Amino acid sequence: MISKGLAYLGPEGTFSHEAAVAWGSARGVKVFLPAENLLQVAQAVLEGRCDAAVLPLENSIEGSVNLTQDLLMEEPSLKIVGEVILDIHHCLVTKEKSLEGITEVWSHPHALAQCRRFLAKYLPKARLCPTSSTAGAFLVAASRKGSSAVGSSFAAKLYGLPVLCRDIEDYPENKTRFIIVSRENIPGQGPYKTSLVLALHENRPGGLYNVLRDFAEAGINLTRIESRPTKKELGEYLFFLDCEGHAENEPLAGVLASLRPRTSLLRVLGSYPAHREGEVR
Repeated sequence: MISKGLAYLGPEGTFSHEAAVAWGSARGVKVFLPAENLLQVAQAVLEGRCDAAVLPLENSIEGSVNLTQDLLMEEPSLKIVGEVILDIHHCLVTKEKSLEGITEVWSHPHALAQCRRFLAKYLPKARLCPTSSTAGAFLVAASRKGSSAVGSSFAAKLYGLPVLCRDIEDYPENKTRFIIVSRENIPGQGPYKTSLVLALHENRPGGLYNVLRDFAEAGINLTRIESRPTKKELGEYLFFLDCEGHAENEPLAGVLASLRPRTSLLRVLGSYPAHREGEVR
């Protein structure tokens, strides 16, 4: 049960907020708690002010969110208990009646970059103004003449601002994957996905291959693999892996058991219901 609520990166109207509502509403969550940064999102769970939290993990265009991966490593009591994948569609919202009346466009730098072609074609003379969040841009667009904001239709509805143009992003298949973290397991139905992190005893030819081979021979599909510096020694890396299956069930349980003596670190970050297309898990 999630009685204390679900934390997310605020303010209201961010894509993290939308992900929190999408995942939480399907589970009866009534309370959504905004936080100023990702560290505070995680601390809300660690300090017991909420039961779970939503963290962005990777974007199909921008790549992985390194801070989220660092938090998972630094806070072993955080478990991944779910995921939600959002289609990222940007809108141009404004109180102006036409593009000709817009003199400035506000949004998070990533959102502005993801709509670069549209802005260059239709608003070449408008000033591009970065903000700390897409939601913050909506507050500016609501109060300044000639202003507009780039963000989601979810935020536009929340802030009561008219949408002038929809789906203005350069890449229509843009998606962001969010994970839900908690200190306690939250029941859910499969199919399951497992996230884990590992490190090798030494950097030698074929070391990583000998680890990945076990997954292949067991018929386990790896859905993501990424290396990150250990922050201890140049050339030493951690490997973050996502794979299909539950860590407590075969064949994955057997693979993990065989890898433990052959790795210097092997930590399961969580086994959780995998997102399925068209369904918020």
